[in-house]
Amino acid sequence: MKTVILLRGLTRESAHWGRFPALLSERMPGLRVVPIDLPGNGSLNVQRSPSRVDAMARAARQQVLELGLPPPYHLVAMSLGAMVAVEWTVQDPSSLGSCVLINTSLRPFSPWYRRLRPANLPTLLRIALAIDGDRWREEAILRLTTRHAAAPAALAQEWAGIRHRRPVSAANALRQLMAAARYRAPSSPPGVPLLVLSSRGDQLVDPDCSRQLASAWHVSAAEHASAGHDLCLDDGPWVADQLEQWLGGAGL
Repeated sequence: MKTVILLRGLTRESAHWGRFPALLSERMPGLRVVPIDLPGNGSLNVQRSPSRVDAMARAARQQVLELGLPPPYHLVAMSLGAMVAVEWTVQDPSSLGSCVLINTSLRPFSPWYRRLRPANLPTLLRIALAIDGDRWREEAILRLTTRHAAAPAALAQEWAGIRHRRPVSAANALRQLMAAARYRAPSSPPGVPLLVLSSRGDQLVDPDCSRQLASAWHVSAAEHASAGHDLCLDDGPWVADQLEQWLGGAGL
C-alpha cells in the first residue's frame, strides 16, 4: 500500500483539504492518505512554529515516524508545505517514493515579487496579525486563493469555525511567513521523482514560479487553465487525475 502524506501551506491545517483526501482514497483505494499538520497549525496549534523550513521538515518527518508509517512516502504538498517537501528531499531522500509540489515558489528560481504578488502583502499582514475577525480573515483568504470554490460564503463560515477551534497565533503566522521568505532550495534537482502542478489563475503566487522550477530541475509539470492558488479546492478531481497518472507511473 502506498502512503501519501499531504502537507498544506501557510497557517493552514489538515481540515483545509476538505474532501480532497476522501476523493483520493475513492479514486485509488490502494492508497493510505495521511494529512499532517505543521507545528503551530491545526492539531499542533499550541506548538511554536519554526522560523526555518528545515526545522519544519524535521518536525514533519518525526511526526510521520511517530505514526508508525513505513516508507517510502509520496508527498503531495502545497505552497509553504511544498517548500517543506523540497527540504525533506534534501534531508532524507531515501524515505521518499515521489514528491508532488502544488503552486509553490522557491528561491533561487524566481524573484520575490513573483513568489508573492506585492499587491497581496497588506492583506496577508492583516490576516497574520489577526487585526480582523475570523470570518473576515477566511473570506480574505478565499478571495486570494480560489477562483471556482463552490458556496464560498458557507466555506468561509466553516473555515472561520476551524480557526476559532484551533487558532494560529499571530506570532506563529509571522514565523511561518519568515520561514517561507528566507528558504532557498538547492539549485540541483532532488534525487526523487518529482511533479510540479500549478494554476494559471493563481492570484497569490505567479504561476511562472512553477514553470521556472520545472524547467530548471527538468521535471514533469502540468498547469490548470483557470484554477486559483488553492488548486485542490478549486478543482480537486483534476488534481486527483494528475496524481492517479503520476502514482501509477513506472517505478512509483
